[in-house]
Amino acid sequence: MKNWSKGDRVVQATYGTGTLVEVNEHHTVIEFDEHGRRTFATRLVQLQSSNEPAPNKAPRKRATKAKVAKAKDADES
Repeated sequence: MKNWSKGDRVVQATYGTGTLVEVNEHHTVIEFDEHGRRTFATRLVQLQSSNEPAPNKAPRKRATKAKVAKAKDADES
């Protein structure tokens, strides 16, 4: 069995290509390119190495407090 480390690009049969987010003796967490984040039992998951680069994802934006307050006021009206 290969020793995987955080940041490795892998392929899993069901979900396809992704990037390892966390690996320990119990759990393996992978951020898949098209299916989001999934957690697997480390001893059961079957992975293959991938040379495919990670896609560029736009950073997620957080709502500011002012926007949240405006939304609440609009709902109450």
